[in-house]
Amino acid sequence: MDAVLAEAGERRIGWASRAMPVLTAIGAGFGGDRPLDGLKVAACLHVTAETAVLLGALKAGGAEIALAASNPLSTQDDVAAALADYGIAVHARAGVDRDTYYRHIHRALDIGPDIVLDDGCDLVNILHTERSDLVVKGGCEETTTGIIRLRQMAAEGALKFPMVAVNDTRTKRMFDNRYGTGQSTLDGIMRATNTLIAGRTVVVAGFGFCGRGVAERARGMGARVIVTEIDPVKALDASLHGYGVATMAEAAEIGDVFVTVTGNRDVIRAEHLAVMKDGAILANAGHFDVEIDVRALESMAEEVHYQVRPNTDEFVVNGRRLLLLAEGRLVNLAAAEGHPAAVMDMSFSAQALAVAWLAAEHASLKPGVYDVPDGIDARVAGLKLAAAGITIDGLTAEQEAYLHSWRSGS
Repeated sequence: MDAVLAEAGERRIGWASRAMPVLTAIGAGFGGDRPLDGLKVAACLHVTAETAVLLGALKAGGAEIALAASNPLSTQDDVAAALADYGIAVHARAGVDRDTYYRHIHRALDIGPDIVLDDGCDLVNILHTERSDLVVKGGCEETTTGIIRLRQMAAEGALKFPMVAVNDTRTKRMFDNRYGTGQSTLDGIMRATNTLIAGRTVVVAGFGFCGRGVAERARGMGARVIVTEIDPVKALDASLHGYGVATMAEAAEIGDVFVTVTGNRDVIRAEHLAVMKDGAILANAGHFDVEIDVRALESMAEEVHYQVRPNTDEFVVNGRRLLLLAEGRLVNLAAAEGHPAAVMDMSFSAQALAVAWLAAEHASLKPGVYDVPDGIDARVAGLKLAAAGITIDGLTAEQEAYLHSWRSGS
């Protein structure tokens, strides 16, 4: 492994850890308690500095770890080199093709994991389809797309072991999905295009927590925001927040920047691409590269100019230039650095504590999708407040009694 690259990765990890006091404290506690002694962990995660801090905490707790990338365009090679120096088996390299991506996941699974960490459910899917010989005690899923797939597996009776929905904690949804995705997505778009957001029409497909964050950040930078949705309640919510609400067919003709944040496929299709403005920017902040129909875009284009800027490809369709960012993959990780470390501090702290909980409780859990125990979420939020020097009120004895009695009237 390149020693210079590893040294650069170590510096990057050190910088991230400064903004991750909660996870750092948990890692220190794990070093004393060793809750993961003797356990093997296979992870399919974005290979970033923030992930490195998480894996460091798990290793301090006694885990043996193998890591594959959950997106080849998000892999930071210097971080991968530093992790390898730290004794973690890393199977990841920036920019690999699809076949190599899946081969790396198989190599991570060769460790024979007791616990798995996934980001998008690709690793768990392979465990159920191609590596069913492996016996896994449980795992954690980090993102919305993965939870959708896991819940479908559970509904069909296909899921073979317990999985914890780390994505569904309040701290993850409210802060990681909303503030992290919102900021990092706009960061990726601006790095890739150097476009001015103010005064532009930004179309956000999906108004879940991630879409809400993108819409908020875009409006905060002066954009006119239009939301597209299939859920009437979310569409109404977007309208009452003051955003325009339209179908994608309507928005396609007037949008300047399009951001998909749905977890579904073919959100932007050929009929939408056919009517977009010259210079329209296409970005995906959902997990997989299926939300924008890239194959349709390629087939429609009379010319393609790759890398007109880093992470920006230009497709000429009927004389109009459509700009696809990061090959339709996660723009915030492929064209920028992903969520700020301060946000990932909470998400990965919940992940680390959930792994320790699984290690202790897996024998009593049936196959299925489990929420993170409330106590973990509250502990993470409390530690984050304490690290920021913020104190909050607590209930008095009288208030506690009032909340637990139906006999008290007005």
